Parts: sequence; C-alpha cells; structure tokens
Amino acid sequence: MSEGMTQGRVRVDISAEVLKENYKKICASVAPLGVISVLKANAYGLGVSAIAKLLVQEGTSAIAVAELAEAMAIVDLPCTKLILGTLLPDEVEEAIANGFHIPLCDYEQAEQFDAVAKRLGCKALCHIALDTGMSRVGFDAHNCISDLLRCAKLSNIELVGMFSHFPQAYEGDEGSLAQIELYKQVLATLEANGVSLEWRHIANSDAINNLPEACRAPFTHVRTGINLYGSFDIIGKRALDLKPVLSIKTQLGQVRMVKAGSTIGYGRTYTCPRDMLVGVVAAGYADGLPLALSNRGSLLINGVPCPVLGRVCMDYTMVSLEQVPTAKAGDEVVCIGKSGAHSITIEDWANLKSTHPYEVLCAIGSRAVRNLV
Repeated sequence: MSEGMTQGRVRVDISAEVLKENYKKICASVAPLGVISVLKANAYGLGVSAIAKLLVQEGTSAIAVAELAEAMAIVDLPCTKLILGTLLPDEVEEAIANGFHIPLCDYEQAEQFDAVAKRLGCKALCHIALDTGMSRVGFDAHNCISDLLRCAKLSNIELVGMFSHFPQAYEGDEGSLAQIELYKQVLATLEANGVSLEWRHIANSDAINNLPEACRAPFTHVRTGINLYGSFDIIGKRALDLKPVLSIKTQLGQVRMVKAGSTIGYGRTYTCPRDMLVGVVAAGYADGLPLALSNRGSLLINGVPCPVLGRVCMDYTMVSLEQVPTAKAGDEVVCIGKSGAHSITIEDWANLKSTHPYEVLCAIGSRAVRNLV
C-alpha cells in the first residue's frame, strides 16, 4: 500500500486523519491504560505497512499480529511487536531472535523457548496466554499455577505479560465478568509468588465498548483492532464515537440497454421485466463484493443507490441505472462509503451476509489497491 493516491480499477481508500482520530478516542476512553493496536491479517485486509507506521507515530504501545510472518512484515518498525497466535515449532527461533513478544501456551513450549533463547544468548520475551473461557490456546486458568511458576524459574524465559481473550464481550455478560475475575485470581497468585507482569491485557474492541471492568487496573493495556477503522461488531454497545475510515470505489465499465425478458448474470437469477438501462461495474467478489449483494444490495452511482441485478460475478457486478439515466462508462461507483445523501457501510454488507464486519474487511481482494490518504 502506498502513502499517496494510487489509481486502480478497485480502490480502497483509508483516511489517515480519521484513523488518527479514532485511535486518539480509544486512547482517551481507556486512559491511563496503554493501547495495543491489533493489525493481524494485513491490518484486517487494509494494508499493514502504512497503517502500522502511522500508529507507531501516534504512540501505540505495541503492534499485535497473529503469526510470525506478520511480525516479520513490520520487523523494522521501532515498536514492540506482539504475536498473539501460538508459535509453531519451526517459528520459535526467528521469533526469539528478533525480540518479538511471544505467547507462551504451555510448559513444554516454555522448555523449547528456554533452550532456543539459551542457544541464541538472549531471553524469550513471553506473554502468558491464559485461557479463561475461549478454549482455544493457552494455559487453563483453572489449573495453571504450578506450571507457570515452573516457567518463571527457567533462566532464559522472561515473563513480561499475560493476556486472555473473550468469546464475547457484551455489557453485563456474566461469562465475561467471570473471565475477568479468573484472570485476576491467577494474577494475584503469581504476584504473591514473586512473579511481576508488566503487560496485563484482556480487553478487545468489544470489551472497550461494553466492559469497563476490563479497561482498568489491574490491567495495563487494551487491544483494539476493528474499532480503529470505525467499525463495530453487529451486536453490543457502541460506546465510542468512531467514524468509518475506508471507502471502496470503482468505475462503470459499460452502460447498455438490456431488452425485456433477458436474464442477467450466472444462473439467470434476474429476468428484466422491461427494457432496462444496466451498468456493468468493474468489481466483483474477487475484489471483496459479497455474493450476498446479488439481487439484494445496491451500489452508489452519482449519489443514487443502484440495485444489484443478478448474481455478483468474480470481476463484474451488474446494476440498474434506471434512476441515473445519464450515467456513462468511467463514472465512479461507491461500493462502501458515502455519495450524496446516501452511504453504504461495512456493517451493511455484514448484515446482508449474516456475518460480522471482520469477515467483510478480510475478504477485500488482493488486487484492490489500498491507499492511505
């Protein structure tokens, strides 16, 4: 992703100013806790390089990613890099050698980390991955103290933090509150045994909006990903006044009159009830437009919602131009964003797909050109 405007058939424009504003609002809402910016999956599909650079300049406490390859993509940035996903055995040496903060998920892994760090002549900087209810990776919070204390005694292991994760984080959710208490119990026991942890975090974007208990002491940091982009989970409170940062735009490739009775697109799922002016939009599901838009969604042309006709194709999407009869090839098409009085959001697409905004963002195609503007 370049920092200036790059023209492409499909453009994903990310507003640097709005991204900064969102980051600052998140920081203010959780102060004095620090903010870890989660930029896994190529910054949720928006292009990690420029976004990470911007957030480091804004003072983020760390950049968090899911795996070693993602950390290596930002290895030269002057910040703490935290890997949240468990390391595979053949990734350990490179992660430790580069000084990444890495997740520690069980004692056997700790022994491997210790041996590798000893051979490299350094410390393995570890965040304890504490499973308080996600049942994914990490130490079982109900039965982990003896193993954690054994980890703390390994000479080349440095326990710098501990994190956990919510399966859901909605206001008043008893399971989430129980996870927080379980985390605190483990933390207190470790501290009573002389183990001090500098980084303590459990809150994700949902928790920042819904669970104030996860955003204050004894926690020292929160993690935010999708909120950076002004997007939220479909369910839950939106306590923060955040703005969408991105738009997805393309152009009309052709304008044509299609006769009554003609079918449009694969599967012949739309039949023209009359002669219709149809626009062929130069973007399809390979660019991230959901198939769920087929015969249901709309795209914006000249500020007017234009219904999708037929099935979204890999490279094209057909729309009705009956409300914009002066449209011509080359006119801008807004797939996500604002045009005139109308707007289409990531959440709109997520609702059409019966999914969440994370999937929509991550589904933006690789050939769409990302621009931080």
